[in-house]
Amino acid sequence: MIRTYEEAVAWIHGRLRLGMKPGLKRMEWMMEKLGHPERRVRAVHIGGTNGKGSTVAYLRSILQAAGYSVGTFTSPYVEQFNERISVNGEPIGDEEIVELVRVVQPLADELERTELGGPTEFEVITAMMLYYFGKQHIQDIVLIEVGLGGRLDSTNVIYPLVSVITNVSYDHMNILGDTLGQIAAEKAGIIKSGVPLVTAVNEPEAWEVIVKTAAERKAKTYRLGVDFTVSDQQTTAEGEQFSLVTPFSEYRDVRIHMPGAHQVENAAVAVMAAELLRLGYSFLIDPEHIAAGLASAAWPGRFEKVSDKPLVIVDGAHNEAGIRALVDTVRAHYPDKRIHVLFAALADKPLAPMIRLLDELADTITFTTFDFPRAAQAEALAALSSHPQKDAANDWTGWIRAQQEQMGDDELLVVTGSLYFISDVKKQFR
Repeated sequence: MIRTYEEAVAWIHGRLRLGMKPGLKRMEWMMEKLGHPERRVRAVHIGGTNGKGSTVAYLRSILQAAGYSVGTFTSPYVEQFNERISVNGEPIGDEEIVELVRVVQPLADELERTELGGPTEFEVITAMMLYYFGKQHIQDIVLIEVGLGGRLDSTNVIYPLVSVITNVSYDHMNILGDTLGQIAAEKAGIIKSGVPLVTAVNEPEAWEVIVKTAAERKAKTYRLGVDFTVSDQQTTAEGEQFSLVTPFSEYRDVRIHMPGAHQVENAAVAVMAAELLRLGYSFLIDPEHIAAGLASAAWPGRFEKVSDKPLVIVDGAHNEAGIRALVDTVRAHYPDKRIHVLFAALADKPLAPMIRLLDELADTITFTTFDFPRAAQAEALAALSSHPQKDAANDWTGWIRAQQEQMGDDELLVVTGSLYFISDVKKQFR
């Protein structure tokens, strides 16, 4: 019997030994045993390669501004495990985690004795979330972030009110496929019959797959740049300002505080999803809720300033598209700074193109490693760099302290790479 929070989290993380096992049969088995809590969850399902978490943050903030109680399911966590299951941005309590594990653990043990095999860590957490929001604490709406891919992701047992696919780019190619078309086919797996889809997908190869799948499932599609458009975008000291036209409304000079053109796209997608909730499901969302929600939205570990003097920004850019967005944002907001980069990543990522982009940005670049099973070694990362001012440092905590002591006002330290690494870094600054 699980008695403490520490025991509960240890049991959950212990499921990592099972690795990743794509497929929905184990989830469907657990949902039936739990009385199908997923059928009682009013949800927006959010997939895509990058921007899922930020889109969740924008949409949650809009819905909260309109007075709704909003559940969220996101991954990975940045500061605390509990934040994966949150209500109105607040992680659920330790005792609630213990209670949920007590519900799911016997099912996991029973499932392990069947031909399906035991559930993975992510399947266990997904089951906990659906039980929490479907049986224990029903919310007005729950925003559910896809874990990996979509078609075979454990979250795909839900039937949402709206589906979102932020974008499609290269990531997890060993699992999802090595072409944009193959990756898009996995992402498109969350498109449900008759459920409207909002997307920012712009790569022709990926879009061809998305639009074909949506047509087959009679899912009305709203595409950024075609069905809803951004204009008058400008970088500000606080973030970004832009105007947005949807098929139903126009929003002038709205502001967000998460910097970057990619965040404008994420915000626009969130607004379009909110519009569909308003028009299709009678959510009372007014223009002032949109403006207030966008202005107050924040997401940890995404171009987050953790120190002013010296200036330090952390960003969980963990694939090529994420690094490209980071580089563009640094150049737009800090064009006159001398840039120092500290980078750590998982070894199974496409590292060479990521490092090539960082080489072009940085005045100096340092590679490190961290305590995680799949973390790449510092020397291996450095070997992929052609930067004349590159270095490798295994003790990243000591390196950051030393760097901070010698940085001037005209310098910026960017700490980037794996979100698991960013989680560790944020703990040091906190």
